[in-house]
Amino acid sequence: MDPRERRALLTVLALAGGGHLVRAVQASPERGVPVDVLDSASLGDPAAHLARIDSLARPLAPGERIDVDRATAEQLTRLPGVGPALARRIVADRESAGVFGGIAGLDRVPGIGPATLARLAPRLTFSGRPAEASPSAHPTAISVNRATPEELDRLPGVGAVKAAAIVAFRDSAGPFRHVEDLARVPGVSGTLVARWSGLIRLD
Repeated sequence: MDPRERRALLTVLALAGGGHLVRAVQASPERGVPVDVLDSASLGDPAAHLARIDSLARPLAPGERIDVDRATAEQLTRLPGVGPALARRIVADRESAGVFGGIAGLDRVPGIGPATLARLAPRLTFSGRPAEASPSAHPTAISVNRATPEELDRLPGVGAVKAAAIVAFRDSAGPFRHVEDLARVPGVSGTLVARWSGLIRLD
């Protein structure tokens, strides 16, 4: 937001909240009861409001991620291609079904398909415990932090080259902390990681 737009917005907010109360007389002449139309106290600090608008409109910085298991709908709209309606669906799903725990969990939200998952994966983080990380929930799942290339090759869409790349990345960067971190491996997309839902774990 350039300085002129900022000044214009501050001016509008200041004018709107300038009076302590703006009152109007109810239309009925018999009653003549004053009705509060605008309470400036409800507006809060115009400067703080402007700062909040700026923070929500600011694009994500390089390397910055949004925690989908904690973010508000407004914060989620900072993600590329996520509008208010989709952001509200994400929050509603999280509130009703629990945290997502990983990129595969986000796939359950209506309106989020493989292309959206692939686009968003590098921008997301998940603080909730992924369902895939629970050995008791998926006793036959492959541990991506311990598996050999031959074991990883059993996953759909992997192949010997991607399996070797996963192991090489793990050896150089350390164990995977979140399922979506697999999308950082060269040749592994968010869409591919989503296909592994229920087939991998992190122990």
